[in-house]
Amino acid sequence: MIEKINTLRQELENLSAANAAEVEALRIKYLSKKGSISALMNDFRTVPAEQKRELGQKLNELKEFATERIAALRAEAENASADGDRLDLSRDAAPVRLGSRHPLSLVREQIIDIFRRLGFTIAEGPEIEDDWHVFESLNFAADHPARDMQDTFFIARNPEVLLRTHTSSVQTRTMTTVKPPIRIICPGRVYRNEAISARAHCFFHQLEALYVDKHVTFADLRQTLLYFAREMFGPDTQIRLRPSYFPFTEPSAEMDISCGLCGGKGCSFCKGTGWVEILGCGMVDPNVLDACGIDSKEYTGFALGMGIERITNLKYLVNDLRLFSENDVRFLGEFTSAR
Repeated sequence: MIEKINTLRQELENLSAANAAEVEALRIKYLSKKGSISALMNDFRTVPAEQKRELGQKLNELKEFATERIAALRAEAENASADGDRLDLSRDAAPVRLGSRHPLSLVREQIIDIFRRLGFTIAEGPEIEDDWHVFESLNFAADHPARDMQDTFFIARNPEVLLRTHTSSVQTRTMTTVKPPIRIICPGRVYRNEAISARAHCFFHQLEALYVDKHVTFADLRQTLLYFAREMFGPDTQIRLRPSYFPFTEPSAEMDISCGLCGGKGCSFCKGTGWVEILGCGMVDPNVLDACGIDSKEYTGFALGMGIERITNLKYLVNDLRLFSENDVRFLGEFTSAR
């Protein structure tokens, strides 16, 4: 027993550690419940009674020495780490990696800038909305599919409170509180109960525009759309309007732009048609104006709405919506030189 004690003490005197992890490993080896000193303590039970006093004292001294030695090694490792973390003023400056704005933010600001030049101002509203502002005031029928739980996120199964499915709710809030003329754009995040894939997501971003005044016509809408398309995609961009249906506009249309890759000749990107759909639009339905307290016999208006992800896809040829929300630095790094 005395020989084992002397051997362990010699080992402890020669211990060294380069970092805190090595110190912890030594503590476990010598001082833990299954360590070398605990093993000697267990062997102490078999020592003859006449030797217990002497050996017990030596064991206690060994444990105290081990504890002090481990503590000293820990202090040395901490001091070495602190010295390594000190600022070395003699070193050359390390290059700082510059980040970039998210592609959705870049496109959103570009769209806003275009409409600001046309006199539109930004209007915002809550993402948690009520049924009246999202559906009822916008002429949605009671049995419209958008009001089903498989299409919309309702809050606590309350059919009157939901996550907005479009930023048109901002338009109705504005029309109920502001007298015409109204000229606003409504950017924001919206939510729909859809499976996440390369082409769809449960949340995305929209930007809608509303113009209400006396004598607003479809010609005003078309000219606004043409200006936006050419400012966004280039001066040679052409547009076409196809009849469509939306509950809150009448007449309604969907707008296509000439494919920027093939110049309208037809390619795989535009599926050989030469056209790419980018947004929906139309004249505000008189029922919507009346529901919001605006006299539809005196005022008319147009509205349009687009998905910011859709515009970003077209501008930067991104083919997977999931890339916008995964925060992959390799993807985001591709936009460091974008405007």
